[in-house]
Amino acid sequence: MNDNTIFDRDILRLARNRRASNWQDYNWLKQEAASRLVDTLFDIKQNFALALDLGCHGGELGQIMLASGKVGQVISCDLAEKMNPQIVCDEEFLPFADNCFDLVTSCLALHNVNDLVGSLVQIRSSLKPGGFFIATIYGVNTLKELRESAVDAACLLDFPLSPRVAPFVDIRDAGALLQRSGFALPVASSEEIVVNYSGVGKILDELRGAGEANILSQRSRKITPLAYFAAIDQCYSEKFAMPEGGVAATFELITLAGVKA
Repeated sequence: MNDNTIFDRDILRLARNRRASNWQDYNWLKQEAASRLVDTLFDIKQNFALALDLGCHGGELGQIMLASGKVGQVISCDLAEKMNPQIVCDEEFLPFADNCFDLVTSCLALHNVNDLVGSLVQIRSSLKPGGFFIATIYGVNTLKELRESAVDAACLLDFPLSPRVAPFVDIRDAGALLQRSGFALPVASSEEIVVNYSGVGKILDELRGAGEANILSQRSRKITPLAYFAAIDQCYSEKFAMPEGGVAATFELITLAGVKA
């Protein structure tokens, strides 16, 4: 593995395959983000004969697109074969010829590619001239509470810090990514969803269930002491408790959109 590799894609594939059988128990955020993404299609006057659902997971986005009447046919692809996509492929190495699709969409699947600009360039190439790209990715404020609590707990216990939460895209950089990839009319917008969880344990359980556990290449391979998780829970509860009980967790959803001129 290259020293500059941020994400271990092999671990991601294994995690997603392991969770495929009960993915529907953890796909609520995918469903919500997919619904919001499809809403943006109604801002575009044209319909789309052929669309690619890149990183399809359980096919949530494709199903909503077809039901909307805006899309005639959807090709689903995913890194994990047990998600049963039509095409198994890595978002970093797309197998599609140039000028294939009228629309390429991706919902919560591009945040852990190692070269996002490289993937966007490939996506643009696969679009027909005048074709649209629309994606939802996690923004930098996603799980900000967990990130801060992990740092606080490490300081409290004098515990060595290890990367635990993936680096996400800053909305200030999102439009520039599209421009660097060659898209015309680039647009980036952001919205936040704040969720009430019973505690840190529930958050971590949901991340594992969604196949979103730590896949950072520089993650620690050592067993994490239970005392550290207890300290994270303590710090989290002290800072981010919600008035009605439970704790807050933020998910920032960034929508990227562009056109192949």
